[in-house]
Amino acid sequence: MADSEETTGEMSEGLQVELFHPDSDREPGDTNYQGFGFDIHPVVFPVALALIALFVAATILLGDQAATVYTNVFNAINKYFGWFYILAANVFIVTVLYFAVSKYGQIRIGGVEAETEFSTFSWMAMLFSAGMGIGLMFFSVAEPMYFFDDIPPFFAGAGSAQANTAAAAGPALAQTFFHWGIHPWAVYALVGLGLAFFSFNRGLPLTFRSIFWPLLGERIYGWPGHVIDLVTVFATLFGLSTSLGLGVAQVNTGLDVVAGQLFGASVPVGTWPQVALIAGITLVATASVAAGLEGGVKRLSTLNLYLMFAMLGFLLVVGPTIYILDALVGGLGTYLVNLPGLSLFTAAFAAGEGAKEFLGSWTIFYWGWWISWSPFVGMFIARISKGRTIREFVFGVLVLPSLFSFVWLATFGGSALSAQLGGAGILAALSNQGQTIAMFSMLSQYPLGALSSIIATVLVITFFVTSSDSGSLVVDHLTSGGKHDVPKIQRVFWALTEGGVAALLLLGGGLDALQTAAVSTGLPFAVILLVMCYTVYLGLRNEYDILESEEFADHIEEITDREEVAVTSSGGDVVTDISEGETTSDD
Repeated sequence: MADSEETTGEMSEGLQVELFHPDSDREPGDTNYQGFGFDIHPVVFPVALALIALFVAATILLGDQAATVYTNVFNAINKYFGWFYILAANVFIVTVLYFAVSKYGQIRIGGVEAETEFSTFSWMAMLFSAGMGIGLMFFSVAEPMYFFDDIPPFFAGAGSAQANTAAAAGPALAQTFFHWGIHPWAVYALVGLGLAFFSFNRGLPLTFRSIFWPLLGERIYGWPGHVIDLVTVFATLFGLSTSLGLGVAQVNTGLDVVAGQLFGASVPVGTWPQVALIAGITLVATASVAAGLEGGVKRLSTLNLYLMFAMLGFLLVVGPTIYILDALVGGLGTYLVNLPGLSLFTAAFAAGEGAKEFLGSWTIFYWGWWISWSPFVGMFIARISKGRTIREFVFGVLVLPSLFSFVWLATFGGSALSAQLGGAGILAALSNQGQTIAMFSMLSQYPLGALSSIIATVLVITFFVTSSDSGSLVVDHLTSGGKHDVPKIQRVFWALTEGGVAALLLLGGGLDALQTAAVSTGLPFAVILLVMCYTVYLGLRNEYDILESEEFADHIEEITDREEVAVTSSGGDVVTDISEGETTSDD
């Protein structure tokens, strides 16, 4: 593991630089403006800042007109491009699985000499906290309850389960698993892999423009690259703002619930209290930024994981344990059996407009949100994944977080479903007070409800902090020309900016504005990701050709003659690792 933040993310030296880096005299951030403690790209930083300010100002000044525009844009995307989102999400899954199981899976991120910077546990904690922590807290009870009350259209056919019955719980959990399972993590895996490979294996800037080197070459440093990075900044900022808006709404409700349970008092719930909470939590995030990657994000991410495990274990013990386990296995079975159909369901053959409206409100929104969220999560995952093979990377990012999501959703959603079937009023609370009350209403049905509500509120706050902190790190990379180490003042600046954008959009248009911004920026970014599938393939193919070349074999022979190192090869042909120890072969 790296000893300090300064060593995190450095390029591989020696072999990787000599044989694999492109023949270019450009370096990350070599044209940056440096002054007033900042180190910024002269085009991406000011243009991104100006356009973000223009969008936020228009939202505030136009008021109701802006809300109408957001609604129309959201509906238009759902109507005309829903099929595109659904198809693209499946292409991403096929692509990353191919990279993992093919011969390219043995390629090591950072080159054969690269070492991992974080333990597997720390790595998993950070990627999961960045990935969907706030969203899981927000939707893990509300979403299954919605689908329990109104069967999703894919499952609503002849002979289907009736809403609000025990049989409705299976489709409800399966649809929720679908939205939070393999599909979003495939998007993250693709983005993270592309960024990590072209940065660590090719020595290019840690920005999206670098992924298009196989097609653009040196032009990534010109306006084609600037446009790619600008779209990425928008997608990152608005995807992040959506999560922060959801998170702070739940914190607001949680504080009100806890105050009522412990003190018989109430906390104001609404837009202005949420803006105040964003301000306070953003200041905490700023302190985390100042502590750095090791001292801030890593520690808080690990704390998040411990708190999540604590809540999970607590509910498994005091909740309906057998029902939860049955729900996990049964829901997972329903999900896997129906996965092909769910993955390609467009409601084209469904009667009425209800199915289309459902897709727009749920599946299409999620796919757009995951895609707009992917630059943030993908770049952060890339930043912490040097030294891992592509096969390890893909299966680590794709499988383990998905399984944890299933367990979490089955535990919290299953506990809510069990309580509702037993006569609890969770659906009534959800209908009267909105999604933010769902988790707290469920927790109140079980022992130590006040304590678990406090822990849940703290957990949402810490997820807010890690998301803001990680997001500032990512946007900083994008707006500094892809430099790996930039002044902390810039990350502080972006942490404050992210909080400000989330607060202003809440004031100007509420969650509708945030959700529309996320889905809208996700649309052009989905096109970028589809092209990226091809450019990553080109990069991996070139890397593998070099690994098989005689020139590379000669360099390996020189190293082994000069130093006492262990050379690990796959099938006796392709070198996959160079380290201290005895030479081995992975057959």
